Amino acid sequence: MTDPTRTHQGPRRQLRPTDVKRLNRDWRRRTHGRLDLLVESVTQPFNMGSIIRSSAVFGVEHLWLAGNAIAPDHRNVAKTALGTERLVPWSHAGTAAQAAAAVRERGLRLVAIELTGDAVPLHEAPLDGDVCLAVGGEDHGCSPALLAAADAVAYIPQIGRVGSLNVAVATAVALAEARRREWAGEP
Repeated sequence: MTDPTRTHQGPRRQLRPTDVKRLNRDWRRRTHGRLDLLVESVTQPFNMGSIIRSSAVFGVEHLWLAGNAIAPDHRNVAKTALGTERLVPWSHAGTAAQAAAAVRERGLRLVAIELTGDAVPLHEAPLDGDVCLAVGGEDHGCSPALLAAADAVAYIPQIGRVGSLNVAVATAVALAEARRREWAGEP
């Protein structure tokens, strides 16, 4: 019987830090689209820290804060961000409408991640080219003003018995899908 942990190359092992840097460099070379993130009224430090960490992982160029979103430099955010808060440029852009206007000035399409009647599944959303994803607060999601300003709205299909994801998890899923689509050459 064959040992499933062995391949023709020997046992599997985790990559060393130098190998991880090389792997990440290869993926960066395949990445050309600009990706920003607008975060409206996320107030829990651990959620913002997780959002920032995911933003750093997926190469978010700018983090736009709107409403009463907690700032990345809040001391409790750093507990979850684990130092990544210094890697993602951010600014508080005021209201959702003001943040959307700032996003448009950068030439980005704004796609809100929310459960609405006209939302399309995330895998069908217009994520090609330069895009800014938008997520809303923990309790109420994206505000009506943010939804009105969005070019498109997408939702994350779910088959379980839970109606929604935590905002930080939903953000990570959406950022990953935007990059996956780019890397796969899908519109």
